[in-house]
Amino acid sequence: MNRGEPAWTIDQVPLDWCLQPGVKLDFRHFPDGYVVTPQEIESELKRIGHTLLPLEIVLVNTAAGARYGQPDYVSAGCGMGREATLFLTSRGVRVTGTDGWSWDAPFVHTAKRYIETKNSALIWEGHKASREVGYAHIEKLHNLELLPDSGFLVSCFPVKIKSASAGWSRVVAILDEHV
Repeated sequence: MNRGEPAWTIDQVPLDWCLQPGVKLDFRHFPDGYVVTPQEIESELKRIGHTLLPLEIVLVNTAAGARYGQPDYVSAGCGMGREATLFLTSRGVRVTGTDGWSWDAPFVHTAKRYIETKNSALIWEGHKASREVGYAHIEKLHNLELLPDSGFLVSCFPVKIKSASAGWSRVVAILDEHV
């Protein structure tokens, strides 16, 4: 847990977080800008018959992946907010990923909700959940729709950039009938 400590930089992410079993949650049916709830994560886990284990890497398949390369890509797909992120991290998940431009709902939709509510806590709420429980997330993943729901490994070792808040990674799903 973060416990009020400064956020880890990319060169401080524990490497044992970066090669773990993966599970894919399919949220392509949600509309663009939708913020997934913990109850919807539970429903999806029940649908695929999976119980989360600590350090599993959770990949979120949104509608954004199909729009990559299109002008509307940055506004496509649903996102994970504070509550959904804390739901995952409270179960020991420390690395997450999405095919979306951001872990959070696309900003154009968040901006509209902010204008309506004046609630600044909505801005980057999934990102900011790491202030409560440290985790890392990966954005702009491709071909998540080709993965099974579980039974694969994810390798996602970040490039080590001293004191950077983010970096890039070659993310690979390792499919093997023995995993």
